[in-house]
Amino acid sequence: MEFYRTPKASPEKILFEAEKGKGAESIAQELKDAGIIKKRWPFLLGYKFFFSSKTLKAGEYLFSLPVSTKEVLQAITEGKVYLHPLTIPEGLTIKEIAPLLESLHFIDEEDFLEASGQKEIISHIDTEASSLEGYLLPETYHFPKGTPAKTIIASMISQFQNIFNEEWQKRASELGMTIRKAVILASLIEKETSIPEERKLVSAVFHNRLKRRMKLDCDPTIIYVLKQEGRFRDRLRTKDLKLDSPYNTYLYPGLPPGPICNPGKEALEAALYPADVKYLYFVSKNDGSHHFSRTFREHQRAVLKYQKR
Repeated sequence: MEFYRTPKASPEKILFEAEKGKGAESIAQELKDAGIIKKRWPFLLGYKFFFSSKTLKAGEYLFSLPVSTKEVLQAITEGKVYLHPLTIPEGLTIKEIAPLLESLHFIDEEDFLEASGQKEIISHIDTEASSLEGYLLPETYHFPKGTPAKTIIASMISQFQNIFNEEWQKRASELGMTIRKAVILASLIEKETSIPEERKLVSAVFHNRLKRRMKLDCDPTIIYVLKQEGRFRDRLRTKDLKLDSPYNTYLYPGLPPGPICNPGKEALEAALYPADVKYLYFVSKNDGSHHFSRTFREHQRAVLKYQKR
């Protein structure tokens, strides 16, 4: 029977959209025009006799040709819509994620920014949060076309909670840290290095400095403030180090008041499990990597070596 038969066709993937409000006849014609089905009548009769109790659900469907009319109807009546991959890179702020989503034609930038202000969604894990900064876990997600901003954000928060499980919460407690403090520290680690092998070393430096009540001297914390205010000009200047902000870790000891980006899983893990080393300093080697030192004298030599002007 034509309804069950898989017609001869060259292997091909076709993304088809069943628009909201369109009936079976219109969808059948559009499927035929798209080359997904050969004839309309098997689709219409098959729907009438076998699928009439179900509705044809709007959305995008990815069909791998050749495909039978029955398989097409099953997909559309069951709502097996195509899920678009969405990759959020590590280390972006909410203000940087928003235009990325708009450029990928997922959602409007302003809609995302508005939804990200719904701090109540994380009130059970962070009562001090002023926004969702730090809790939008970078990862590859999959969403159907037209997914609202609140749904995307809820998925990212949910994934953060899956990652930051009971074991990690227990570990944070052992370190004398709240979830919020662990996230803040992870955000600093994320922005300081992109080299996987260095994350736990950077974490160790920050942990060691915090224990000694030393200032963290973390450039990205100042850059965060300047970017939020639209005043960052590609590099830090000497006067920027004197910026009077609680985020300026050159002026104020301890962690900054909030996360400076949305850290990934590896940075979060590094914040909780620092390397067992006594380093107190690190300096860029201008190739993406860093030199780590235990003493200030050693650090000074490294600065002279790697930061010559």
